[in-house]
Amino acid sequence: MDTFFCAEESRQAGEDPIGTADTYKMYVLLECPTPWTETAINSKFIPDNLRILYKEIAQTELSVRLLLIYNERLYQKGSTKCIIYNKSQEVSANYIKHEFEVSHIQDVAPVLKQYFIDGNIHSKIINTQTRDILVCTHGSNDKCCAKYGNPFYRQALATVADLSLTHVRIWQVSHFGGHRFAPTVIDFPEARYYARLDQNSFFSILTQTGNTEYLNQCFKNNYRGWGILPEPAQVLERELILLYGWDWFNYKLINYHLLAQNETGNYHRIEISFVKPNNYLIRVQADVVEDESKVIYLIGECNGTELEKTPQFTVKNIIYV
Repeated sequence: MDTFFCAEESRQAGEDPIGTADTYKMYVLLECPTPWTETAINSKFIPDNLRILYKEIAQTELSVRLLLIYNERLYQKGSTKCIIYNKSQEVSANYIKHEFEVSHIQDVAPVLKQYFIDGNIHSKIINTQTRDILVCTHGSNDKCCAKYGNPFYRQALATVADLSLTHVRIWQVSHFGGHRFAPTVIDFPEARYYARLDQNSFFSILTQTGNTEYLNQCFKNNYRGWGILPEPAQVLERELILLYGWDWFNYKLINYHLLAQNETGNYHRIEISFVKPNNYLIRVQADVVEDESKVIYLIGECNGTELEKTPQFTVKNIIYV
């Protein structure tokens, strides 16, 4: 199995990545130099107090994902950044960013503990508007993220530099799931997940440019979903991108509802409401159903051994209400 790469298996099988974005309410991105161990929290630069906090979070019902990030060009000795992306109470809003700096990584845990209690950051706050793009390069967790993630990360750095996008930061990130979609990416503050990006699709997403044919190809092949929405609604939202094109990203999401579903999870009736820039409200309902004609079986990870059913979903019966 040394020659087996789960990302190549997924690609050759034609797996549609839509509906695989995580839906955490909060992401904590901790600056930590590589290398990272298979379980990132056990990496050598992580202090014990952070490991303890990580275990405490895991034992609660907090919807928090702790990830390690690193960019050697941004890293400064004697300083550790921590970026919190917290889901807004408003359905339509992006994640809200809180960024702070401490002099030593060991100082992060007490600041985070207090933040979880009262929502306040008792440290040096960094107030900058940024777009943080996370590229999984965590090869010790899954070799696909090294084989595909590392080259893409280096190319993404060059692309952003060539475009002089000073507000865009590219980070290596520890495992967040979906290594079979490597190179896989999260784009904050929107928390949109992407799969199998190359520099052409990355440029298009970064700049929101490209003709209708290319947009359709990009979002059909490379879009995992919008982390603000539950998985079935992610499938319908992708359909709306294909319908409205780049204009969709100028519309304001108002709400989403799960109107009906069956016990087996292969049928969902979804409603999404949104407003155009002219304040015109639109409500769309549709069925998100498993496409039985496209069922595939995948091992799913490089260290796996068992084939598992990987359902593929499609959108039917769209109506405007």
